[in-house]
Amino acid sequence: MDEAQAMLFSTPFMRTIFAPEAHVRAMLTFEAALARAEARAGIIPSAAAEAIAAQCQSELFDINALYREAVHAGTPAIPLVRMLTVRVEGEAQRYVHWGATSQDVIDSALMLQIRSGLDLLINDLLAICASCAQLAEQHRHTPMAGRTLLQQALPISFGLKAARWLAMLTRLLSELRAIRTHGLVVQFGGAAGTLASLGDKGLIVASLLAEELHLTLPDLPWHTERDRIGLLAGTLGTLAGALAKIANDVVHLAQNEVGEVTEEAVAGKGGSSAMPQKRNPVDATRALAAARLAIGFVPTVLAAMVQEHERAVGGWQAEWAAMPDLFGYCAGAADGVRATLAGLQVNTERMRENLALGGSLMMSEALTMALALHMGRPAAYRLVQTLGQRVIAGEGDLQQIAQTDAHVRAFLSAEEVERVLEPTNYLGSTDILIDRALAAYRAMHEET
Repeated sequence: MDEAQAMLFSTPFMRTIFAPEAHVRAMLTFEAALARAEARAGIIPSAAAEAIAAQCQSELFDINALYREAVHAGTPAIPLVRMLTVRVEGEAQRYVHWGATSQDVIDSALMLQIRSGLDLLINDLLAICASCAQLAEQHRHTPMAGRTLLQQALPISFGLKAARWLAMLTRLLSELRAIRTHGLVVQFGGAAGTLASLGDKGLIVASLLAEELHLTLPDLPWHTERDRIGLLAGTLGTLAGALAKIANDVVHLAQNEVGEVTEEAVAGKGGSSAMPQKRNPVDATRALAAARLAIGFVPTVLAAMVQEHERAVGGWQAEWAAMPDLFGYCAGAADGVRATLAGLQVNTERMRENLALGGSLMMSEALTMALALHMGRPAAYRLVQTLGQRVIAGEGDLQQIAQTDAHVRAFLSAEEVERVLEPTNYLGSTDILIDRALAAYRAMHEET
């Protein structure tokens, strides 16, 4: 991700978490924790661990030089260990990076960065969920057109639409929290995953290292078993898709011809360089672009799972670029949706007007089901289909035609037809469904 893309489609906070300086800081955190763990296990002197930890400060390192050297070394861990070793004085110098391998450093550092990245995403999603919950409650009885295949279908409430957004994000929040709790594991296996260099104390050091880093201890080192990374990438890609779905709904509802929602009006936002009248959905558009970019990195991470024996050639290395960008663009999508919903303006009057488009033909199913109780569904369907053709021919709207049709009047009075064709009377289990989404959200929120 170059700086221009980062400014447009990511967030400053997520860029900071995955910046080179943060990567070096995380690798140094590993080296300090390793030294302390080995001192606790009686493998190296405590004084050596203290001396090593004292030098594990990122501001003491020339980060640009480190990454330039990494190009030739093949990994940033090698120049980092070299630079750290030079800084440590005396006898302690010999214990730097004791028993570890480059991948132990880089994978564990990535886990530390992922933990911070997940915390940021989870906080953003909680804010989005709060907006969705507010919209669901506030507009649970606000009727609007439900649309299938981009055509008006049946009435729904805008609260139900927001509740579906909420339910989707609640599920994904639970997934991210589960990964945050159980899926972030330390990497420590030594050169080939056997911990042979530490004799019979390898597993003890691994356990103490996980404790020092506040990471979970896996059953085995996982140098080329990348299922955890793949599952995380898949979850982030799914999250990006979910955020894009919300942004896409908003963009379509904001079209001039629909006009049911708009983003918050802010001076200088959403204009056009050529058309003074334009008011574009900027935040939702940014979310859509960022989500598409994020999803594009998921195949890279999944393809990188095909790794060779005990150390990968290219696959693991591809993750170094893909995972930071995946997190960065997911953050951009979340930020765009958060901003969109926080200031969303809902035009309830326009929603009601759109329900009446086409002569109230949207209520055809409601009339069909009311008549079906008396004449059976096939006959009712044919009758209402005939009435609909009259509406299309310009004879009037569905209510007028149905109230004067002899076949309809044989079973339904004019008042009953009016009641049947009232959109708010045909919302089914909407209230219960909204309550379910809100209950799941509140239960999840209480676990925070």
